[in-house]
Amino acid sequence: MITAITKVLSTALVAAFALSAAPALADGLGAAGLLSGKNKEDLPPIKLSSGEPISEGPWTLKSGTYYEFEIIGDGSQELALAGAEFFRAIWIDEIVVEGLEIRPLGLDSIEFDEAGEMEIGFVAIKPGRYHMKIPGTEGETQRVEITIE
Repeated sequence: MITAITKVLSTALVAAFALSAAPALADGLGAAGLLSGKNKEDLPPIKLSSGEPISEGPWTLKSGTYYEFEIIGDGSQELALAGAEFFRAIWIDEIVVEGLEIRPLGLDSIEFDEAGEMEIGFVAIKPGRYHMKIPGTEGETQRVEITIE
């Protein structure tokens, strides 16, 4: 009797595990889900340079997709990049600065006091229209417009 009950429970446990993994596997992303390499896209870099455009153009992102982009500061001026609303509409996986991986719970802005680079990896979550910009500027070339669909 105990052997029969153990066998039934083992079968039920295996079935429950298989069903819980099915959504991630069904969409072709595998066990890594949203963090799978199949779900990753690279975005053009943002360049922080005095008087120069920061982006090649607007970004259109898809909710649920993992993205990576670089921010490059050339050191020509102490410059920041603010985008609190955008940063609240995404889940930041990591920020990498000179090989150091940072896993923040949130972000409001970043600032370059001197030349350097960082990379941000994130999953787009909340659909809407957002922007990141150099604080205190009004020019269209000093911001990047972002749409999450």
